[in-house]
Amino acid sequence: MNVRKRTFEILDCAKDGDKASKAFDIFIIVLIVLNVIALMLDSFSDLPDLVQKVLKNFELFSIIIFTVEYFLRLWTAKYQYPNSKVPVIRYIFSFMAIIDLLAILPFYIPLTVSVDLRFLRILRLFRIMRVLKLNRYSSAMETVIKVLKNEKEKLFYTIFIMMVLIICASSLMYYVENPVQPDKFPNIVASIWWAVATLTTVGYGDVYPITALGKFLSGVIAILGIGIVALPTGIISSGFMAEMKSRKEKRICPHCGKIIEDE
Repeated sequence: MNVRKRTFEILDCAKDGDKASKAFDIFIIVLIVLNVIALMLDSFSDLPDLVQKVLKNFELFSIIIFTVEYFLRLWTAKYQYPNSKVPVIRYIFSFMAIIDLLAILPFYIPLTVSVDLRFLRILRLFRIMRVLKLNRYSSAMETVIKVLKNEKEKLFYTIFIMMVLIICASSLMYYVENPVQPDKFPNIVASIWWAVATLTTVGYGDVYPITALGKFLSGVIAILGIGIVALPTGIISSGFMAEMKSRKEKRICPHCGKIIEDE
């Protein structure tokens, strides 16, 4: 068998009976989960030296694996995009390829250029992007992305309405409360924090109205927020129901996510 094609089959989601591909999928999933755990442990400042050394060695091991995987996917891109004239370029700019690249860049950038320590801390945050690599091995994640794509127009309208309501609410509260609470409502931009906390019904309580009119408006805005915030939930829920129904009708394979053709 062609080595490049076989490599692609192993890297791709495992098909029934392909033990090598299944083993690779499990290995990568476990590696990603361990990387997330390592990232959380790395946030502790008082770790023993031995643990810090283990984490550094594990990070190096993970980088080697993810780097090899990235270049192997470049090498086998023509099988992923058989109808493309430039499959490598198409893969490089695909969503999952960008995720793969962001997962390893934080390690290589400081080795090639001089980086400010503050910027380096930000780069280290990109390590969390490795968890998104699970999307390649999870049909559930693919379903979430597909639902969001299908419902993006409705979600955009809902978000637009929420933004308008937030701006209106923060403006009203500024003009009502600023004369009596200039420190809590110094300007409309600062008042947006209160509007977001109220519309999402979180209500942290650090900023709140004290005038009668302010309290009345706050109650009205909170009630409106219940309905507005529920809209995206309803849209996404209906999208999931439609997608699940479609998958049952099409008989989607739970392993590779492809449609099973009726014989």
